[in-house]
Amino acid sequence: MGEDRDNQLIEGEIADYLLTDTGILVSYSKSVLRTVENISANVALVKKITGNKKVPALIYLKNSPVPDKETRKFSTGQLPQIYTAMAMVSKPGLAQFIMRILFNFQNPPIPIKSFTDDKKAMEWLTQFL
Repeated sequence: MGEDRDNQLIEGEIADYLLTDTGILVSYSKSVLRTVENISANVALVKKITGNKKVPALIYLKNSPVPDKETRKFSTGQLPQIYTAMAMVSKPGLAQFIMRILFNFQNPPIPIKSFTDDKKAMEWLTQFL
């Protein structure tokens, strides 16, 4: 992704972000326990990065501690405020595990798909730009 070299990596507590020239937000997850507080701060950070515009997100997942129920519920509710769609890139199995924890068999509030290949993830996200 050479064209994004000028774009700055923006560091956050639970993830670092890069907004690509196409308008897809790339998120590098950190292995930090999610809480309502750090997710709230993160949502504010994302809104600042995107200029309050909902964008498709490509998330590189990392193993992190499982948040409590309140945090999971809060997190799920925040997704449609900031993202039009979410592609999760991880080793096989991790994204499915996280989906199960977060959505517990409810339908996710936005289109979400897991990938092991980030090029395929980017292609899929372009339809949501």
